[in-house]
Amino acid sequence: MLLDAASMYFRAYYGVPESITAPDGTPVNAIRGFTDMVSRLVTERRPSRLVACLDLDWRPAFRVEALPSYKAHRVPGGPDVAPAGLPEEVPDTLAPQVPVLLEVLAAAGIATAGAEGYEADDVIGTLAATERTDPVLAVSGDRDLMQIVRDEPVPVRLLYVGRGLAKAEHLGPVEVAEKYGVPAGRAGEAYAEMAMLRGDPSDGLPGVPGIGAKTAATLVGRFDSWAELRAAVIDRTDTRLSAPVRTKLAAAAPYLAVVEPVVRVAQDAPVQLDRPDVLPDAPADPDRLAELAERWGLDSSVERLRKALART
Repeated sequence: MLLDAASMYFRAYYGVPESITAPDGTPVNAIRGFTDMVSRLVTERRPSRLVACLDLDWRPAFRVEALPSYKAHRVPGGPDVAPAGLPEEVPDTLAPQVPVLLEVLAAAGIATAGAEGYEADDVIGTLAATERTDPVLAVSGDRDLMQIVRDEPVPVRLLYVGRGLAKAEHLGPVEVAEKYGVPAGRAGEAYAEMAMLRGDPSDGLPGVPGIGAKTAATLVGRFDSWAELRAAVIDRTDTRLSAPVRTKLAAAAPYLAVVEPVVRVAQDAPVQLDRPDVLPDAPADPDRLAELAERWGLDSSVERLRKALART
């Protein structure tokens, strides 16, 4: 199980009231919500291995250099275009909770992983792509990770929690194909290509003007690869593109030339784990976990986590 930690703790922060505080009045809603989600996932899914994947760079330079608008609206002040390296706009009462959350994971013995210069999506993409032993289940509220689903060499699935854990969708190639109208044989890759064409305002991805989701899905279904689709824009004898669509794609040629590494999650990021990813059946440092529970008023959440680990 690969957790998109930032995606989950942001959702926990907004889903759990800020009135949930430590004894000193400090909000701990994100910590409580995230820990409870992990406990529920471990209890219900029974993973033997688990990694919480971290954003060490939420807006990597290589993506910003390719497409300066990438996530630019999330930089404090909301500039239309911002250089890489600026901090993400994070609520004042969330930022202090993240280090505590990481301490809780460490005391529990749950592995974390990150890659310098890469996002959590890339960490998940790399770990999923290189796994050769166990089926993989990624957990995220980020639609971009639909591109990692596959059947070989081991099954990779996404538990999409964009509407919360209670309404989570378990997605593989068949489900992604049915949901978005892309070919099932290469549903993950095709989803990414559809996203390139359609765009995604939440990531500052403009897409191709005049190409919506339905048209984008139809287009990627006609080609076996992104390179083949782009070649058809130049090859006017290729009848898989109508004249109006070819005109729209040709007008967006500068964007199409750079967007692929922006949207595709990396499969070769330099991922570093802080510990082996085997999920323990008891906390690695029970005394430290107890201290954290008392200091931050996390007793009930930590107890649920202990019980979840004991069931694995």
